[in-house]
Amino acid sequence: MRYFIELSYNGTDYHGWQVQPNAITVQSVLDKALSVLLKTPTTTMGAGRTDTGVHAAKMVAHFDFNTAIDIDDLTYKLNSFLPKDIAVHHIQQVKNDAHARFDATQRTYIYKISTLKDVFNVDGVYYYNKNLDIDLMNKASKLLLEYSDFQCFSRAHSDVKTYLCAISEAHWTKEKNTVVFKISADRFLRNMVRAIVGTLLDVGNHKTSLEEFQKIIQSKDRSNAGASAPAIGLYLSEIIYPDSIFHV
Repeated sequence: MRYFIELSYNGTDYHGWQVQPNAITVQSVLDKALSVLLKTPTTTMGAGRTDTGVHAAKMVAHFDFNTAIDIDDLTYKLNSFLPKDIAVHHIQQVKNDAHARFDATQRTYIYKISTLKDVFNVDGVYYYNKNLDIDLMNKASKLLLEYSDFQCFSRAHSDVKTYLCAISEAHWTKEKNTVVFKISADRFLRNMVRAIVGTLLDVGNHKTSLEEFQKIIQSKDRSNAGASAPAIGLYLSEIIYPDSIFHV
């Protein structure tokens, strides 16, 4: 039987989601907890990767277990067993061939900036006190929807077959001292969102014009884009799946 597990985590103390040798990751901590509680070696497959220091308001992973699970009981036990910076919200049985990564049709990230130093949220927002031209940044963000090849925002030497992504939403909002960027697509390249945010910050500071922003995308060259924004402000916030995989 296959199960989807929905969780959130503060990524500050983790070397990203994916299991790595000699490093503490969210996936390795979750796999260990499941293995102990289910009393059998258990591994998860996540909907995607998050890099070191990146957070998730919603991550989805699947795992297999050969008998029916008391979902409420396992959820409670996991939250008691897991550290305070990882929380399980929901476990659900899905079709046996459902895949947390390959069946996802849309992913959404948000990037949080605070224009004032927030001592109560030092790990959750990027402190950036420069005046930003939000209107210009939104004009640049809208241009992203006109393109599909985002090699210019991908980590160099990434092992991917294609740099094509279908971005369906990209915009900035500002409320008082908080600035938030939201972006949705069918898939994202490694470091893509942070590279986009960093480049859009250059637009907002009038260092990069709209014409130059377009040329950066068209160049397909990472060295032409801006510096990546820090991981601290980035959150994986939503993952969408077709309803059909939940009809067991």
